[in-house]
Amino acid sequence: MKKYKITHKITADFIAEAIVNEDEIDSNTNDLKDYKKPNSKFEYTMLKGSESITQTTYEEYDKKPNISSKDRTGDKWY
Repeated sequence: MKKYKITHKITADFIAEAIVNEDEIDSNTNDLKDYKKPNSKFEYTMLKGSESITQTTYEEYDKKPNISSKDRTGDKWY
């Protein structure tokens, strides 16, 4: 029986939160220092219902890596 690999490219909204000690930011000048942009120090929560599929592809799947002769079927919108 054939197997297929299905890949969805999605977008979603997330909340990024971090708990920091007061010496890690400057609350007087609103300088968040290393926390200006979300990074691995943050915990992420996806907002339920915010996900949206932008692209879906599928291809025949086998366990052999890097088979360039496979026919890929891309940009299948549902």
